[in-house]
Amino acid sequence: MNEIVLEGRNLSRFYEVGGGMLRKAATVKALNGADFTLEAGRTLAVVGESGCGKSTLARLVTMIEEPTGGEILLDGRPVMRADKRLRHAIQIVFQNPYGSLNPRQKIGYILEEPLLLNTDDSPAERRSKAEAMMQRVGLRPEHYDRYPHMFSGGQRQRIAIARALMLRPRILVLDEPVSALDLSIQAQVLNILVDLQEEFGLAYLFISHDLSVVRHIADDILVMYLGKPVEYGSAKEVFANPRHPYTAALISATPVADPDRKHARIQLQGEIPSPLAPPPGCPFHPRCWKAQQKCRETEPLLAGEAHKTACHFPIEPGERTGG
Repeated sequence: MNEIVLEGRNLSRFYEVGGGMLRKAATVKALNGADFTLEAGRTLAVVGESGCGKSTLARLVTMIEEPTGGEILLDGRPVMRADKRLRHAIQIVFQNPYGSLNPRQKIGYILEEPLLLNTDDSPAERRSKAEAMMQRVGLRPEHYDRYPHMFSGGQRQRIAIARALMLRPRILVLDEPVSALDLSIQAQVLNILVDLQEEFGLAYLFISHDLSVVRHIADDILVMYLGKPVEYGSAKEVFANPRHPYTAALISATPVADPDRKHARIQLQGEIPSPLAPPPGCPFHPRCWKAQQKCRETEPLLAGEAHKTACHFPIEPGERTGG
């Protein structure tokens, strides 16, 4: 087992919405009781449909927002929002490379700025480190004095990755880092991330809705539904033997390149319930083909050893799925 660098314990993030003089504000439980561990040199992918709490978890881990409940531990010690360890230990790469770079700054300055603010490096040292990092992500020295609008989307995301690594963090939070890119460019960026992880021993928290991408990069998977973890285990085990009906449905919706492989799609009924009014019992039961009365009344807890699931009637190996 690798060194555990980050741990989340019962993390929650609630928001008060609406309300006024004549009505009470409602509470949205965007994240409601997430546990995970992140190991050096490994990738934990957090997956699920839009609104499941993936990006909320990313914001909590980077302390862009503070949790409503629970705690985050870095090297076994609780993290607070003003913790000076955060900038050097954890950095984030956002989904949109067009919006995450200042259009008025040259690439060289964008890369040097973290060093300018957080180190005593001389101008020559900052430039040397910036140019070295540019080379590591596949950018050329002449790119140093260019502006973001002069680059393609894939190049901009490489710049964003290079900037995140300037302080040599141990953890990168990657919030849908390739979803805005063409498929061929996605593969290039993913290969760069794999190489950087091997070179620096980085731990990745990889937020994604695309399981075809997750299949190639993840070591472990945390599946979220309506703010709650529903399955957690090694990527190999989760893809081979999904135990939660929701996980099985997500995997069945992933395109398969092999035309000879049988691929039965699980059709879920209905829409994701409103987070303002989640259903009683298991939050997935209105869409689940295995739901029974117990599911409508009692919420299951995430349980198991290495492969955990929150389901009263988990899928057994070889069981027919989809009803």
